[in-house]
Amino acid sequence: MKKEFSVQTIVAIGIGAAVFVILGRFVVIPTGFPNTNIETSYPFLALIASLFGPAAGFLIGFIGHTIKDLTTYGAWWSWIICSGAIGFAYGWIGKQLKLEEGLFPKKDIIRFNVLQVISHLVVWGVLAPVLDILIYSEPANKVFTQGVIAAVSNSVAVGIIGTLLMKAYASSRTKKGSLTKE
Repeated sequence: MKKEFSVQTIVAIGIGAAVFVILGRFVVIPTGFPNTNIETSYPFLALIASLFGPAAGFLIGFIGHTIKDLTTYGAWWSWIICSGAIGFAYGWIGKQLKLEEGLFPKKDIIRFNVLQVISHLVVWGVLAPVLDILIYSEPANKVFTQGVIAAVSNSVAVGIIGTLLMKAYASSRTKKGSLTKE
């Protein structure tokens, strides 16, 4: 496991936040519900946080979402905090994976996806709406609906795109002991 803030991790945070902004601004699919999209930035965040850990995941999500919001309609702090929280969750879950060793077997795929769905339900289905109510005095029925839509759409996006990214990354790594001397 890499040290939390090696030069490589700091560079990954900067590049990861930049890619998060680009994906969050230009590669989203509207859900039809106001301010709630199917995001491609979270599958990318899941991969990077799994590789670089919870602190990097938090910072990439937090910084990336902050910049994305500031370049669009203004900072929405409750969801910015939640992007950091979900990045932290991905990093925590990812610490159990062996992507760098070229391994992402079916049982890890299932475990990762069960945990990421639970994380999305907690972060977007509970934390985001509660923060919206506490910070912005938003109506509960609106923000809990947004939260559930975000939890489901992000879970599906990470479950499909994130799993494919992680599988592709693991497949690109050389498995330990796979090289033989001739």
